[in-house]
Amino acid sequence: MKFGLLKSKIEKQLIESYSNGTFKSEMKFFKKLVLENKKIAKLFYLYDELNTNKGMNDDIVNDYINECVTIYENTINNIDKYLIDNLTQWVDSTESENNYQVIDNLFTSNVLNIENKILSRKAIIESLKKPSKVQKEIIELPISTMVNIANKTINGYIESLNESDRQELVRFLSVDQKDMEKEYNLVKEDVLNKLKEHQVDCDTETSIRIDETIKKIQSEKFDKLSFFRLKGLKENL
Repeated sequence: MKFGLLKSKIEKQLIESYSNGTFKSEMKFFKKLVLENKKIAKLFYLYDELNTNKGMNDDIVNDYINECVTIYENTINNIDKYLIDNLTQWVDSTESENNYQVIDNLFTSNVLNIENKILSRKAIIESLKKPSKVQKEIIELPISTMVNIANKTINGYIESLNESDRQELVRFLSVDQKDMEKEYNLVKEDVLNKLKEHQVDCDTETSIRIDETIKKIQSEKFDKLSFFRLKGLKENL
């Protein structure tokens, strides 16, 4: 089974579990079979990245896709077959269209599908070049501190800081960028893991909002202000 189809079936099964009362049990399977397996989780992230409008320019979009193809090949070739089999068995009874067919075409190694691969690459390039959607709404949840930090615009966030926090931000921004990039990636991974842990046992509405926050954090690239907000988020999880 193509991974895009498998991902589509998993997502549909999770969505349907909202209405049939099995969401918590399905999320336990999802956590065990996807979130706790770094290789499978990496493929999920990779497909989501290629399926997201990013406002990329012509100078980097082809390099970005090439890097994604390399990551996919290095990852899929090192996943034990039984892990894919477990996922397939979990969603065996779920019928779904392949929502990621274009990405599957990009990743195919079938020489008979070269034309589809080229056409799919062009479609993905156009999608990646489209402007990303800006989340303007500030979502209030029981874990409101987390959501506020993740969803406020940069200007709004700075204006919300007290004088002490603003001074701390100024000191933080003066640190050499190279010294904090490695720490940023570690903090980002830790925050995403904690958000996913919160998501397992929460209600449906909160889970959807947390998922929006996760996707926003995943799409963010490193800069000092994003790192500052991310550290504040980690401290409140």
